[in-house]
Formats: sequence, structure tokens, C-alpha cells
Amino acid sequence: LFRTHARTRARHRHYYPRATRKSATMGERKVLNKYIPPDFDPSKIPKGKGLAKGQMKVRMMLPMTVMCNTCGNYIVKGTKFNSRKEDVIGEDYLGITIFRFYFRCTRCSAEIAMKTDPKNSDYVVETGASRNFEPWREKDTEKAEIEAEREAEEEGNSMQALENRTLESKREMDIMAALDEMRTLNQRHAKISNADAIGAIHDKIDAERGALEAAEE
Repeated sequence: LFRTHARTRARHRHYYPRATRKSATMGERKVLNKYIPPDFDPSKIPKGKGLAKGQMKVRMMLPMTVMCNTCGNYIVKGTKFNSRKEDVIGEDYLGITIFRFYFRCTRCSAEIAMKTDPKNSDYVVETGASRNFEPWREKDTEKAEIEAEREAEEEGNSMQALENRTLESKREMDIMAALDEMRTLNQRHAKISNADAIGAIHDKIDAERGALEAAEE
């Protein structure tokens, strides 16, 4: 039986060279022509669910940490996801287009929508989730409110505006004086070398030792 198989393989190699066998094998793997029946109608092929008009798929990272309103899952900042982007019709800021993004929760697949906020260089969550509390955003808001109140006070009161400018000038002068003092101290310390510092310490120790010896005598 072994000899019969060996003769069969030898005869196959004789009639079909190696290159011919390889090309025939590779040709069998590639199906270049497909059968199309004569009654084929392309219009009857069901179309998949495509994107809405004006939308496009984008890959992006979440710019802030949000909590899903459906399942309570936290989606942290920097999470990558596929989203649908579209232009917000009827909204812009100084000619800058505002974009809206749709993405899904990583746990329950609920849809979440957010849009850009060019005025504050930020994003606004519209539906499906709520943004986490961020202390630095609260500080910026408080600072903006204080500045708005100050402008409202100075609008019809010139004395208040003069007083505010005087206080601001005094604050700047105090800051400059503190900076000059720090600069002077740094220059003074820069002139002292390590050897001088060690010598000063040894001198202090010798002086204390001499004082103790004098007191004992």
C-alpha cells in the first residue's frame, strides 16, 4: 500500500510540475466570478440602516466625565468611542459652527448627545447624561460673576470705578514689592557658597563652645 501511494505521488509530480500545481491551488482559492441568476433585481436587495442626512461617523475621545441617566454608569474622560457628528442648525457663535455628537453608553447603550460650546471653549451635555461636578469650572464661573458685578457697579458710578482702580494699583504694587524682596533674597543666597555656609556653621559652634567653657570657669 505504501509503495502504491509513493508511485501515485511520483506520477502526479511528473504530470503536474510544482509551479503549475501551486498556481492551480491558488486559483481554486480565489473566486473571481460569481453566479448571477437571470432574474436578479438589485432594487429588491434590502438596504441597511444608514446615517441621517448631514451626519457623519467620527472617532473621538470623551472630553469630560459624565454619568448615564439611564443606568448610572460613569464614563470617564478620555474614553474612546464612535459617534455621529452633525451641524447644529440655527446656532453659531461669532460665525463658528456648533457641532452635535451622538454616542452610546458603554453599559446600557443608551444614546447620549452633547454639543460644542465655542464661547467657553467647552462642551455641553444635552440629553442622556449629566456632567460631573468640576471645581475648577466653578471657580471660573465665580470669577466671571465677580467681574460682571464689578462692571455693573462701575457702569454708573465713576467714584466706585476710581476706587476699584486704586485698590487694584495698590495690590499690584504690593505684589511687585514682594517679588523684588524674593529676588533680593535669592541673589543674596546665590552669592554664598557651600564652603562659606559650612564655615559659618563651624564658627557658630566654636562660639557656643567658647561661651560654655567661659561659663564653666
